[in-house]
Parts: sequence; structure tokens; C-alpha cells
Amino acid sequence: MTTDFNVVDPETVEAERFPESGNLHRKFTEALGCTEMRVNAVTLEPGEATTPHAHERQEEVYVALDGGTVEIDGEIYDVAPGGIVRIGPEPMRSVRNESDAAQTWVMIGAPPLGTVDDFGEYTVRDDERE
Repeated sequence: MTTDFNVVDPETVEAERFPESGNLHRKFTEALGCTEMRVNAVTLEPGEATTPHAHERQEEVYVALDGGTVEIDGEIYDVAPGGIVRIGPEPMRSVRNESDAAQTWVMIGAPPLGTVDDFGEYTVRDDERE
């Protein structure tokens, strides 16, 4: 029988505020024992958005648990509940909540950048820096 797996109750992972945006997120990488990817979840309240950013070497997969909106290189896409989005390293991306209820996105990035405690190197869109 294999032992190379983990099951994690999201409520057992402490929620923190993301430094740039203040969005509520949970880092699941360590709890899951991931070594080849990073796994996080962000919960957006109505009107909130993640900081537009890009990665030099990491592609990401976003799962919209409650549905939502994603902006990729300035184009807006509606994502159905349970919808999945893949974004290569270079496009500038952001998810946002244009609804009247909280939305949660699971975000998976590979290869892993940074450590389980940070988000590695990423570029923030110029108009977001102040």
C-alpha cells in the first residue's frame, strides 16, 4: 500500500493576508507534501481582485470553485463554477470577484518557485506599484 499521498482539510491550514493585495489565502504546499508544484487557495470577497502578476518560469492552473472572472493580458474571461484555467509563465494575470458572494480559487503552479513560505519571483504589473 502506498503512503505517498496526503489529504488536507482546508480549515486546518491557517489563512493569511497576501502582502500586496491583502487577499485571504491559504498555502497548501507543505501540508500536502508537494515537491514539484505549489498549491494555494485565495478567497476573494465581492469587489476584490488579486494583484496582476506574471511568472518568468512558472505556469499556473486556476480552479474557480465558485466561478469568477480572470483577466489575462488585459482580456476578461468568465469562468464557470468548477472551471479550470491554465496560464503560461509570461501572460499578466489576475482573478477578481465581480459577484455579491465570496469566491475561492485553487491555484497550482509548477515548477515550484521560491519556498513554501513565499511565492518566489514574480512580476507585478507597473500600474499596480505605488
